[in-house]
Amino acid sequence: MAKEILNEPGLRTAENAMASRPDYESEIITIIKGNDSPRVIQKKLEDYHGNDIAQVMDTLNLQERKKLYRICTVSMLAEAFEHLEENRAGLYLNEMDLSKAAAVVSELETDTAANVLHEIEKEKRSLIIDALKPDIQEEIRLIASFDEDEIGSRMTTNCIVIRENISVKEAMSELVRQAEENDNISTLFVVDEFHAFYGAIDLKELIIARNGTSLENLIATSFPYVYAHETIDDCIEKLKNYSEDSIPVLDNSNKLLGVITAQSIIEVVDDEMGEDYARLAGLTAEEDLQEPLRQSMKKRLPWLFILLGLGLIVSGVVGTFEKVIAQLTLIMAFQSLILDMAGNVGTQSLAVTIRVLMDETLTFRQKFQLVTKEMKVGLCNGLLLGSISFLFVGLYIHFFKQKELLFSFAVSGCIGISLILAMLISSAVGTLIPLFFKKIKIDPAVASGPLITTINDLVAVITYYGLSWILLLNILHLA
Repeated sequence: MAKEILNEPGLRTAENAMASRPDYESEIITIIKGNDSPRVIQKKLEDYHGNDIAQVMDTLNLQERKKLYRICTVSMLAEAFEHLEENRAGLYLNEMDLSKAAAVVSELETDTAANVLHEIEKEKRSLIIDALKPDIQEEIRLIASFDEDEIGSRMTTNCIVIRENISVKEAMSELVRQAEENDNISTLFVVDEFHAFYGAIDLKELIIARNGTSLENLIATSFPYVYAHETIDDCIEKLKNYSEDSIPVLDNSNKLLGVITAQSIIEVVDDEMGEDYARLAGLTAEEDLQEPLRQSMKKRLPWLFILLGLGLIVSGVVGTFEKVIAQLTLIMAFQSLILDMAGNVGTQSLAVTIRVLMDETLTFRQKFQLVTKEMKVGLCNGLLLGSISFLFVGLYIHFFKQKELLFSFAVSGCIGISLILAMLISSAVGTLIPLFFKKIKIDPAVASGPLITTINDLVAVITYYGLSWILLLNILHLA
């Protein structure tokens, strides 16, 4: 029977597909390490995507990479470099001879070239820039003039720009002329006589337009745009909301400087999400596999010192309830239940709040609604989970710990009420802290998961042991 199942046509097809999936990395390594002539190796490597070659470069030794630099054309290397992390690209660019490095940089997207050059040693960077054409030097210096958190640092000048007062035929001629050096041709950007942004034309619309059609009728004047000095955080939502291949970037005089492409938008969103996740984990920045131990420790220690201090406060608070714990040792077994649920609820509210705060137009009323909504969610979830805990914990204590029903359900009732209060307060804390950080002009993502969790531990400990002291010892006298 098992043999028949294995011989099913569908399964055989799936197995064959997996077995026949090409291993591009091994193929490329074999080609590079082979004894073919440089021309033959180059011809073979032309069949592979730049990303495949980029993935292989880390596995090659220095001698093999230098062989690759000599054999591949400038355009092949540039395509591979577009898919490399900037620090790795800078390392490999540093290994090339000056003329080849300058040629590769001139083929890269302007923003990529500026970022990669930033990663190499200053002396060689100056030599490479001096070896570039004057117009490319100017473009790279323009991109480099923006701070890395400004959207202008992610733009490229690789775009088609035409005047608004030309004919359709002239626009097509201008497209053909500029396409020799710019390959982002799906959208043409229109400027006026002062080079101020006027609108955009979809390539398809231009192609199907008749000669007698006025160019003005093809221009979308409501096309989205961003300003170069806007921070990435401020305009990231605008970039995500439009499905355009590229969005124009303007200076403060509304002149067109360049565009940010769809690929750059994806990278920007990915980088911002990575930074937010890092901050939610209590880090000041993302780490990578090649990062030195000392650098990783430097990023983590500041938050860990803060959390250590808060943890000592939590421990101190627990110590003040030492008499309660000594008289009712059983309640210690359920401390983690309250602490974990409070921390989880706070982290959920934090994630929701940070996501909502990306909208810069939020009013005070909307922020108040956010707080009340999260508290309602925390309260309702607390009521449900508190009721379940009251029932099942009470039964557990009665049957497995052999305690009286009154004692069992008094303890479980205290746990249930503590859970409700802790979840209610934690949802408020998880919402109010990022709102406070936003108010004082600090990135709300800094209100990280570990910070919220530790604060909610403090809330949960005070709630749980405080109620145990009041209800179980002073009111019910269960000790």
